[in-house]
Amino acid sequence: MLELEFLIIFMILGAIIAIETKDMLSSVVAVGISGLGLSLAFLFLKAPDLAITQLVVEILCLIILIRATLRRDLPFSTSGRWYFNTTVTFVFLGAFLFLSYFILKELPSFGQPLMRVSEFYLNQGKNLTKATNLVTSIILNFRAYDTLGEATVLFTAVIGVLAVVRKIGRK
Repeated sequence: MLELEFLIIFMILGAIIAIETKDMLSSVVAVGISGLGLSLAFLFLKAPDLAITQLVVEILCLIILIRATLRRDLPFSTSGRWYFNTTVTFVFLGAFLFLSYFILKELPSFGQPLMRVSEFYLNQGKNLTKATNLVTSIILNFRAYDTLGEATVLFTAVIGVLAVVRKIGRK
């Protein structure tokens, strides 16, 4: 669990940087780093569906926030701090790839169920649901509420994107 504690510290540091930094663009990037750390934590905790949903929502929110921030904070991104910005970007990218390597290495090999419930789905799914596609039977029968929650999160994110990107009503 040392990796999970390291990820939590990584997310807390990203949040502190987001709060304490003076320019908006750096704050947005730090918030994105915290969200990517959360996505890695979900992956480490054996919840890949939540990790994927978090990653999609985080990327959409990051794109929206960067677009909104660039209009207000453009002088910072064009000032003489190019070396600092590039160095910080590569450090965070390296830390993200380093953590991703160790977390992805812990995943079980393809086709090997990790938990008893997965083995139950594989062995009894077709008999209990009478569906020809096992993935569909798991998503729509055994995990329907979870799928509904993920669809709600994605729908809300898309509505948020449309609300921010629209041009009607903007001055």
